[in-house]
Amino acid sequence: MRHASKNMCSGRKGMGIIGVCALLAIGFTTPASSKVLAKVNGVEITDEDLRLAMEDLGPGLPRQLEGKARETYLLDFLVDEQLVVQKAQADKLAETPDFAKKLAYMRDKALMETLLGKIAKEATTDVAIKQTYDEAAKNQKSETEIHAHHILVPTEDEAKAALKRVKGGEDFSKVATELSKDPGSKGGDLGWFTKDRMVPEFGEAAFKLEPGQISDPVKTQFGWHIIKIDEKRAKQFPPLEQVRDQVARYVAQKAQTEVINKLRDSAKIERSDAPPADASKGGDAAKSAKPEEKKK
Repeated sequence: MRHASKNMCSGRKGMGIIGVCALLAIGFTTPASSKVLAKVNGVEITDEDLRLAMEDLGPGLPRQLEGKARETYLLDFLVDEQLVVQKAQADKLAETPDFAKKLAYMRDKALMETLLGKIAKEATTDVAIKQTYDEAAKNQKSETEIHAHHILVPTEDEAKAALKRVKGGEDFSKVATELSKDPGSKGGDLGWFTKDRMVPEFGEAAFKLEPGQISDPVKTQFGWHIIKIDEKRAKQFPPLEQVRDQVARYVAQKAQTEVINKLRDSAKIERSDAPPADASKGGDAAKSAKPEEKKK
């Protein structure tokens, strides 16, 4: 934490994970090992301040800001922030009731996020991650997926002409490269997919074929397709190394939600509104999100 004169309280923009004023208010001081990166009218900005800013604001920064450029951007922000903070302090805004309310809110938020972070860290052990992964792999339903190529053209006549070429011996990928209007499949390659990931007409036609077979023209909302099946197999469950971060997030969110629900069950909560029954558990502090994959 930076050095500050008496009553100096430097608030973070947005206060995301950390409430600097709140932490100063409960007695945090600058670690002796902190490196001073800048001074603004005598107030030090340290590498610890930069770390906190990176934690708070980093995820929202443009991706092109990497490495040193990202650090420079955040240090510039901290300098500007300190200038504004000092002006606000000079105007005695830190002594207003409105500021006191905001400070109390940000302190509560920081404490909540600190506890949830502790719960997440304790929950995401290697054993818990492996157990959750193994359970998901065991419960995966048996499903077939195929590897296919296609050619997409606007009209049925164009589809028939493309079909004539590939059935005449021309390389399917070569014809797809020349004719297909699908920019997302290089050489017509769609990779591996299950039936439900495609529009119904395409999925029905593709999964009736066996490896090596080529379909007649198939019409969908995107145009006319010629489909070639390369391989079929039982759907592969991704290896743990590939989905470890996703599994860890699920484990952490599950642990956080369980703690919040226990706290709710043991608390006396009085509200002036009447929330729906399904909104009374878990709150917004620890929501889990399951990404869904879609492909046309």
